[in-house]
Amino acid sequence: MTDLASDPTALDRRTPDSVAQHAGVISESGHEALRADIRRLSTMLGETLAHHGGPELLDLVERVRKLSRSAVQGDAAGDAEVTRLLSGLDAGTAVSLARAFSQYFQLANIAEQRHRAREISAAHPNGRGPMRRLIERLGESDRDEVQEVLARTELRPVFTAHPTESTRQSVLAVLRRVAEALDRGAPDETLAALVDLLWQTDELRPGKPTVADEARAIGWYMEQLGRGAVPDLLGEFEREVRAAGFTVPEGARPLALGCWVGGDRDGNPNVTPAVTREVLELYSDRAVRIHETLVEELVSELSISTRVIGVSEELRGSLARDRRALPEVHDRFIRLNAHEPYRLKLSYVQARLANTRARIKHGGEHQPGRDYLGPSGYVEDLAVLDRSLRGHLGGRIADGTLARALRTARALGLHLAELDIREHSARHHDALGAVYDVLGELDKPYAELTRAERTQLLSRELESGRPLMRRHYGLPEEAVDVLATFDLLHDVQHEMGPEVAQTYIVSMCQGVDDMLAVAVLAREAFMVELQHDPRSSIDLVPLFETVEELSQAGQLLDELLSVPGYRQQVRNRGDLQEVMLGYSDSNKGAGITTSQWEIHRAQRQLRDIGAKHGVRLRLFHGRGGSVGRGGGPSAEAVASAPFGSVDATMKVTEQGEVVSDKYSLPELAHHNLEIMLASMLEATLLHQSARWGGATLDRWDEAMNVVSDAARVAYRGLVERPGLPEFFATATPVDELGRLNVGSRPSRRPGRGAPTLDDLRAIPWVFGWTQTRMVVPGWYGLGSGLLAAREAGYGPVLDEMKQWPFFTNLLGNVEMTLAKTDLRIAGFYVAELVDPELHPIFDDIVAEHARTLREVLRLAGGSTLLARHPVLRNTLAVRSAYLEPLHHLQMELLAQRRKTEEPDPDLHRALLLTINGIAAGLRNTG
Repeated sequence: MTDLASDPTALDRRTPDSVAQHAGVISESGHEALRADIRRLSTMLGETLAHHGGPELLDLVERVRKLSRSAVQGDAAGDAEVTRLLSGLDAGTAVSLARAFSQYFQLANIAEQRHRAREISAAHPNGRGPMRRLIERLGESDRDEVQEVLARTELRPVFTAHPTESTRQSVLAVLRRVAEALDRGAPDETLAALVDLLWQTDELRPGKPTVADEARAIGWYMEQLGRGAVPDLLGEFEREVRAAGFTVPEGARPLALGCWVGGDRDGNPNVTPAVTREVLELYSDRAVRIHETLVEELVSELSISTRVIGVSEELRGSLARDRRALPEVHDRFIRLNAHEPYRLKLSYVQARLANTRARIKHGGEHQPGRDYLGPSGYVEDLAVLDRSLRGHLGGRIADGTLARALRTARALGLHLAELDIREHSARHHDALGAVYDVLGELDKPYAELTRAERTQLLSRELESGRPLMRRHYGLPEEAVDVLATFDLLHDVQHEMGPEVAQTYIVSMCQGVDDMLAVAVLAREAFMVELQHDPRSSIDLVPLFETVEELSQAGQLLDELLSVPGYRQQVRNRGDLQEVMLGYSDSNKGAGITTSQWEIHRAQRQLRDIGAKHGVRLRLFHGRGGSVGRGGGPSAEAVASAPFGSVDATMKVTEQGEVVSDKYSLPELAHHNLEIMLASMLEATLLHQSARWGGATLDRWDEAMNVVSDAARVAYRGLVERPGLPEFFATATPVDELGRLNVGSRPSRRPGRGAPTLDDLRAIPWVFGWTQTRMVVPGWYGLGSGLLAAREAGYGPVLDEMKQWPFFTNLLGNVEMTLAKTDLRIAGFYVAELVDPELHPIFDDIVAEHARTLREVLRLAGGSTLLARHPVLRNTLAVRSAYLEPLHHLQMELLAQRRKTEEPDPDLHRALLLTINGIAAGLRNTG
């Protein structure tokens, strides 16, 4: 097999987080080195194929590859020959062929990640990365304002288990070893052994993963971040801030990790309270082990003796208290460390960490002085050492491992990542309805109340302070599970610290009553107190997912903050209200253009309402991995936000294949976190006012409304067209997603009757279109929208809007999606698999694609997609040649699969392998 990269023709020099670099290596020198590595790995894969499948397999692979290349170049005979060749394969050979091309892409991808990391490093000579460039720009800013922002800065990437990572962790582990071997210049024998190991590792999961399996997988990434990129980046951040004459306040937490795995209950019956507790224990165990490693290093390092230099009285007093709490530790170590107080203190810290891990594992009670309840005690123990060192000529010593340990402790706590809980709004009303109906206080059943009536009822209930549920009498069955989740949150906050889980997200939030219901349930679990000694240990977060919800987000928040009881709840939480914006469902429902525009408008509304009520907002962006689910370069996404909407704190989801692509290699993990943190700070400090005058923005808004309205009409015209569900189900392998065992959550929402597109979740919606190269969710409708605006006289305005980051970000992401779209390939799926009566649907897709391509190129100013990035464009073209056989094989196998109720196991396996391979080749699933 030959190399993936093609000969570059030019060098693109855009910003480090451009759309192009987000998609791959873009420099000429980087591509030359990448080509060499891919050629080397391809040769080894060819040897592995011959060794395991005989020369016949290698000959078949080479024949298919050459025919596919000629087909991509326009040779119709090549298409016909590939189809003829693949249709005659037995299932076993199909498996081997699918594996060969899939593993080629896996090896090419890990080599590409490695070189992307090198390219990013080369773009930052002398450490001049995005963070340093930003800090240098703040020199003339208001110093008090900068210090105030630094004190409350917090970026939180939130890792989820949304099932778009089709590659097994076992395979990813082998690929990481390949990257490490390439980095250290390992001999061919070592690499060849790893390629053999990859071939002998099953790509397919043997069964559906449990939530705990997902937690262990995502926990690996978070642990690696906690050991490396997080403290590394925080250390660099502190040094850059100090060099610019600012300081990072001691209690600041610029970077923290978040997670949904084990807390996302919406649509996943497998996430029970017991599972949530199990996952929290797993994360805590990983966090404590990270701290134990650092403390062990400190024990070895801090050999400071009181025979040479003094220590603080604070440290001496701390050791006296430690001796009373942990006498066995004193008795064990005093002889060795009698004159080494730092080591003695760290021995006590080690004991407390071990006791904490054992207590959480076995469910014991916290014993003050003997273990830690949350991170504050651990941080303070380290801070005592830090202050003593700095007070006794040990500042440079304190800046070493001890500073790293403190940064790690503040960022990770003793829980690794804060777990968010998410539940559907209807579940809370079902629970409260059951309770109220038992009480018999209402004139009619709770379920028959209007939203206004529920709002009035729950507002009174929230402020009454009475216990609503008489637990000693037992709870109605409909309320048991819901309240058990709140009880679990209360319990783990008291057992593991309040930081472990303190965010509750309400999905499908459509009215004030949806939020008040959660506030009442949280009060019943003793996490919210509004009357006597007002307090709260939980953030209540509305999630706006559909375009209808997004369009009403500002109004709903205004009404919500006008409810006295809820306003007190927000006051209890430091006048900070988190709001989550959903990208996937809004895109699925209205198309990418309207989704992006409504999210942008919602941020403006929320910003203004927060200011009106004196409340700071933390926006949580629920972005997916693909453009069709809100994905794309992070810096451009933050820069495209409305002015004033980013306020020193932000959360963003990291999902599916994006996690391995961004965080498998330490350099990429560091860069992705740095670019997000720098972008968030830049938006906070340098984008609090409009960059253009009101008249200009009004003109752009007017044009964008025309674009959005026409785009939505076009998109809805497609998805509401009769026969579209059948077209989608037959033209794509979407029904195979559940058999791929990529996640614990069902691919469809619970419903009654025959499945519909509305039942289908956004992930399989994007997944199906992507596999067939139609990629409809990533571009459909924009062409109609832009054409409508131009025909309405907004052509000059559209040209002017190329200065607007929101607009250019939308265009750039769609351009990349169009580059991955191949309607020639898609046409084969339609011709082979779809009822001819439904073919006109594809004609509509082809027509809208032509419109979108024409309109995007008109604004981009070129005749071809990615004209500014020829290296990347050529690379994608070569990838298409290697994807071609996988598509043809998938079509043939789908046709065979649908002819039988019980397919041959090898046929089924080969089909799933083609899905994996296409996902790897496109570096995208859903």
